[in-house]
Amino acid sequence: MKPLTVLLADDEENIRILLGEWLAKLGCTVEVVASADDARKALARRVFDLVVTDVLMPDGDGIDLIDHVRQRHPATRVLAISGGGRYLGGDDCLKIARGFGAHAAAMKPFTRQQFLAAIAEAMRPLPKAEA
Repeated sequence: MKPLTVLLADDEENIRILLGEWLAKLGCTVEVVASADDARKALARRVFDLVVTDVLMPDGDGIDLIDHVRQRHPATRVLAISGGGRYLGGDDCLKIARGFGAHAAAMKPFTRQQFLAAIAEAMRPLPKAEA
């Protein structure tokens, strides 16, 4: 996999640190933010190959962010991650994320190998009808 420019949005600091390290070891250029609002600001400043976003965050959720990316940055791929929340299970969160246009999804907790497989899925070329 070629090095990517990645925007990582997650409200959990430990997740941001771990995934940031995994991505950096791949040679990716990574910008890490703690909210969907900060992610939208980052997207206004630069182009990313991939956005990795938690689905449930307190300051604007990942669903809104996915919709924003798909409408304003159609070439950017989206990987949704979730462990669920108080009212929705992780599976439900990820189904909703896919419905809003996430190219791939991964259920927390995941291994490094599962995360890398989800990135590969997100970066897979789109069929002609979707491109």
